[in-house]
Amino acid sequence: MNTAVASSAVLPTATDAAPALPGGYRFCPRCATALSRGVPLGADDPRERTLCGNCGWVHWDNPLPVVAALVQLGDKILLARNAAWTPGKFALIAGFMERGETPEAGIAREVMEETGLTVVEHNMIGVYPFLLRNELLLVYHVRAEGDVHLSPELAEYKLVDPADLVPWPQGTGPAVGDWMRSQGLVVPDAVPLP
Repeated sequence: MNTAVASSAVLPTATDAAPALPGGYRFCPRCATALSRGVPLGADDPRERTLCGNCGWVHWDNPLPVVAALVQLGDKILLARNAAWTPGKFALIAGFMERGETPEAGIAREVMEETGLTVVEHNMIGVYPFLLRNELLLVYHVRAEGDVHLSPELAEYKLVDPADLVPWPQGTGPAVGDWMRSQGLVVPDAVPLP
């Protein structure tokens, strides 16, 4: 695909630079010119993108693939609280996929890294858009074994009876509800995370 900028584009100045992109970009990572907004030449749709008017680099801002696990340990479900979150806020184990990694290998790695548990079985619950964070969530139900040893990224965990789960409305919450329905469990109304 030709990623050159449409001929009507004007070279941006530092004051025209787009707001910082994820990762803090304000300038082209290829040529250091201030970035601006525009429609890339030859694009299949008219959406504006962050781009470089000098060399044609385009930030397509595609959703990032994230793997998440509803971890079953024995007959309980493990929910964890990220160290950066407020007390009382628990969710599924999740993380970004690595280059060259299958989703199944990614979720086994994330569960091991974050909890010290070994995944012995995995089944896809579904794929969910998380528009707020521009992510595509690939959510699995996994059975795991071992002793829980949390990474420094996590502050605490709790083990919950599957029938006592309460889905939350965004992120991985809809997957929790879908899994509960697949198990014949009553799904309470989603409750926002604290």
